[in-house]
Amino acid sequence: MAASSPDDLELNRVILEHITSKWTLLVLASLCDGPMRFNALRRAQKGITQKALTQCLRRLEANGFIKRSVVSTAPVAVTYEISPLGRSLEPHLQAILSWAAEHGDEVRAAQQAFVIASA
Repeated sequence: MAASSPDDLELNRVILEHITSKWTLLVLASLCDGPMRFNALRRAQKGITQKALTQCLRRLEANGFIKRSVVSTAPVAVTYEISPLGRSLEPHLQAILSWAAEHGDEVRAAQQAFVIASA
């Protein structure tokens, strides 16, 4: 890997911070399956609060990973969908989620061993 300037490294850090925050990967994964309304996204993310989902969606929209559309129905509806930039993350996102599913038991075992060793 080529040496990066301090500015490049800082930009990378900021971008990685945005896409690896607590709910971001799971919300993006849901949106990869197609456009969703806010409440459908909230139901898909067990345990997420309304505030956390709102903040996550705003951050994703501000960084160009998703698009927000207002649908003029009665009542007015808002849908979220993955943008082309967000779609470019999909193979990497799926790889990370697959890795987590495959190695979840190992991570849990390591956490338990750490707690026992730390006691």
